Amino acid sequence: MIFRNLDPLFSPKSVAVIGATESRDKPGYAILFNIIKSGFAGKVYPVNPGKDEILGLPCYKNLDAIKGEIDLAVIVIPGKLVLDTLERCGKLGVRSAIVISAGFRETGHEGLLAEHAISDIAGRYGMPVLGPNCLGLINTLTPINATFAKDTPPIGKIAFMSQSGALCTSILDIAVAEDVGFSYFVSLGNKADLNEIDFLEAWADLPDANVILAYLEGITDGTRFIEVARRVTKKKPIVAIKAGVTSSGSRAVSSHTGALAGSERAYEAAFKQAGVIRARSMGELFDFAIALARQPLPRNDKVAIITNAGGPGIMATDAIERAGLSLASFSNETMETLKKALPPAASVLNPVDLLGDATTDRYKSALEVVATDPNVGTLIVILTPQFSTQIDDVARAVASATNPSQIPVLACFMGEASVRNAVKILTDYRVPNYVTPERAVDALAVMVHQRLWQEEPALPYEVLDLDTQQVVETFERVRREGRAKIGDAEARTILEAYRIPVPAAKLCKTAEEAVAFADEIGYPVVMKIASPDILHKTDIGGVRLNVRTAVDVRDSFDLITFRATRYMPDAEIWGCLVQQQVHGGREVIIGMNRDPQFGPLVMFGLGGIYVEALKDVTFRIAPFSRQDAMEMMREMRSYNLLRGVRGEARSDLTAIADTLLKVSQLVVDFPDIVELDINPLIVFEEGKGAMGIDMRLVLA
Repeated sequence: MIFRNLDPLFSPKSVAVIGATESRDKPGYAILFNIIKSGFAGKVYPVNPGKDEILGLPCYKNLDAIKGEIDLAVIVIPGKLVLDTLERCGKLGVRSAIVISAGFRETGHEGLLAEHAISDIAGRYGMPVLGPNCLGLINTLTPINATFAKDTPPIGKIAFMSQSGALCTSILDIAVAEDVGFSYFVSLGNKADLNEIDFLEAWADLPDANVILAYLEGITDGTRFIEVARRVTKKKPIVAIKAGVTSSGSRAVSSHTGALAGSERAYEAAFKQAGVIRARSMGELFDFAIALARQPLPRNDKVAIITNAGGPGIMATDAIERAGLSLASFSNETMETLKKALPPAASVLNPVDLLGDATTDRYKSALEVVATDPNVGTLIVILTPQFSTQIDDVARAVASATNPSQIPVLACFMGEASVRNAVKILTDYRVPNYVTPERAVDALAVMVHQRLWQEEPALPYEVLDLDTQQVVETFERVRREGRAKIGDAEARTILEAYRIPVPAAKLCKTAEEAVAFADEIGYPVVMKIASPDILHKTDIGGVRLNVRTAVDVRDSFDLITFRATRYMPDAEIWGCLVQQQVHGGREVIIGMNRDPQFGPLVMFGLGGIYVEALKDVTFRIAPFSRQDAMEMMREMRSYNLLRGVRGEARSDLTAIADTLLKVSQLVVDFPDIVELDINPLIVFEEGKGAMGIDMRLVLA
C-alpha cells in the first residue's frame, strides 16, 4: 500500500470549519475557538449559511464561496448532511478532512453504510479523512488545535492516538496537570478512512515523535499492523493500551487451541512480535511514555540506586529482580571514592544509602561517582522528605547529573506536598519522577526492553519447499463430501505433505484388516476410531493403547466401534486407524485458531490430556521466525522439562521449532484452515526428532 501524505491534515495552511457557530455550548464554536487560540497562523474560514461573522472572522455561506485553497475541512454538522458535504469537499479539491459528526457505525446498519461511503469518497478524491465520530486532532508544532477539547497539551515529543474521544479529553487534562508534552494528538473515531496504521507510518520518521502512544479498541488490519509496527519499533517505541480483550464474546470452538485462544492471547502475541510495549493501565501508559520520551535508552540492564532511606532502597532492589534486571556491581575505584565522600555509616555498596540526614552535597558526591561507573547502565535516585532534606536543591543536583552521565536517570521523590516543587524542577530538566520505586523500575524495564528490541536483528521468515498439492487434493475431496472437519485418519496426509513425521498407520474397515496390519508393523499398536464426525476420540473411549496381540486387536476393534455408535449414533464410522505405537519421548501440542483480526494464531504447549487443565501454552501470529519458535518454548513454565531435569535427556528443541515453522507455513498457505491441533506431538531426545501422533483440523 502506498504511504499516505498527511501533511495537509497535520500542517494545513488553511482550514474551513463547516458548522462553525456562535453557540458556546456546541462543538462548532469550540473547534473554531481552539484553532484561533492555538496560534494557528494560516487562514481560517468559518462556514455557516446563517451567519456573516463568527469570532471576528468573516463567515461563508458554503464551501463554494471560499475563493482560496482549503487544506483541511473540519466538518461538524448533523450526520445526515456529512456525505454530501464531503463529496463537495472532494470536488472542490479540499486536501484533507476531519469528520467530527456522530451518527454512523455506532447507530446501526445504515450508519455503517454511510461510513463505507466516507471511505469511498476519500479514496476517489485522494483526500485523507479522519473520523467520523471523533474529537479531532492537535499538532502543537504547527500549531493547531482542531478539537473541541478544553485544553491543549504542552509541546513535547510524544505522538498519541486514541479510538476513544472521551479518553482523549481525560489524557489532555492529565497532560496539562503533569506537564507531559505532546507533538501530535489524534482522536481516531470510527476509522472510516484513516486508521492506526496510517498514523504509525506517518510518525515513523518524524523527529518530533520520539514515542508513539495508542489507545486501541480494535485493529483494522492485524497482519499489516504487525508488519508496520515491527518496522516502526525498530526506530522508536510504541506503547499501546488495549481495551476489550476478554473472551466473553468468543464463538464456540472444537479444538484445544480454540478453547485456549482468544482476543487477549492474539493481541499479546501480536504486540510481542511487533515490538509494541503493552501498558495495562493509564498510569503505566504515562509512566512508560515520560521515561522513553525524556531519557536515553540504557546501555545495559545494570541499575544503580542512590537513596536516603534503606526501606525504599530495598523495595527498589526487589522490584529490579522481579523485572529481570540486575543491580550494578561497582568498580573498586567507585567504592573507594564513595568511602571518602560519605560518612562511615553510609553504605557504599549498591544501593548506596546516604542515610536519613543526607545533605545536597552528599547526593552530589554520590551522583558524580556512581553515574560515571562503567558498569552502571541506569541510575534511580530515591528521596524521602526528612527534616534535614534540602529537597529542591537535591532535585537540581539530580537534574545536573543527567547530561554528563549520558545514562538514563530516573527519580523517585516520594511524597506529595513536600516534593511538589522539586518534581517541577525535575520535569523542567526532563527527569521523570515516580512516586514509588516499583513504578520507576517498571518504566526502566520497558526502556531496557526497547533497547534490546532495537539491537536485535529482524530475522526473515523461512519458506520451505513443501507439497501443497497433496493438501489441496485432500481439502477438495473433503469439501465435495460436504464436510469441514478432518480427523486423524485423513489429516495424516497433510502432515506427510508438510514433512512432519508420523508413525506407520492404516485405516482398517474390519477387524481382520486390523489384525493383518498389526501383524505387519509389529506389536504393540494403537487403535483409534476413524470418523469424520468424532474429533475428540478419547472422550468416547475411542482410543486403545498397548494393544499387544491379534485377539486384543479384534476385541479392541469391536469395542471401539461399539462405543462410537453408542455415544454418537449419527456419526459416520469408517472403521479403526491401526497405528504403530511410539515409545518414549515427551508429549507437546501444536495448534492454531484463526483470529478474526490477526489471522492464524499458533499455539505451543504441554501436550496430551492436560493441556486445557494446566494451560501452560504460548502463542504467535503466523508467519513467524525461528527465533519466535524458540521463544515460544522458553516462555513456557514447563520449559525446563524440555531442557531435561534431574538426569532426564534434553528434548529435541530443534525438531519442535521445525514443526512449529511447518505449521506456521501450512496455515498461511491455506487460509481456509480455521482450527488445527497436533496433539500430541511426541518429541524425542535431542537429535532424534519429533513425530505427530494425532491431528485434527477444521476448514472454513
